[in-house]
Amino acid sequence: MNDLKIRIITTGGTIDKIYFDATSSYQVGAPQVVPVLTEANVTFEYVVEQACRKDSLELTDADRADIRRRVEAAPERCILITHGTDTMTETAKCLADIAGKVIVLTGAMAPARFSASDAPFNFGCAIAAVQLASPGVYIAMNGRIYPGTSVRKNREKGRFEPVA
Repeated sequence: MNDLKIRIITTGGTIDKIYFDATSSYQVGAPQVVPVLTEANVTFEYVVEQACRKDSLELTDADRADIRRRVEAAPERCILITHGTDTMTETAKCLADIAGKVIVLTGAMAPARFSASDAPFNFGCAIAAVQLASPGVYIAMNGRIYPGTSVRKNREKGRFEPVA
């Protein structure tokens, strides 16, 4: 697909966190999607748009409305959103009725800056999903692609799973 262009909207979350000490003091840093995609030597066009730099527990209804506005205004059909995992499903529900776009949210349980992070794998799954899925909202985590409105984070197991 030579004409593939993906809009990546970043919101922060663990995927972009920088930790400073053993007591887990952190800040949400610059989006890590560009270094990961550069290292992967991707051959598609993409544009990165930073919506905010927040832990997802700090996202407000106004933030979600802004994310929705950005998705609706984007000229691209394929939208990837990096997001903190704690409220990713809430944002997916906010975007669920947007027609004509493939919207995939992804994040990480460990910062992308860590060598033992799930971030690059989750990015890769999300990029595959945004290219192949039908229009709708999805969550790409733990090697699976879930419909965005029928998945939950299982904090005890550190993974996402379908809603029963």
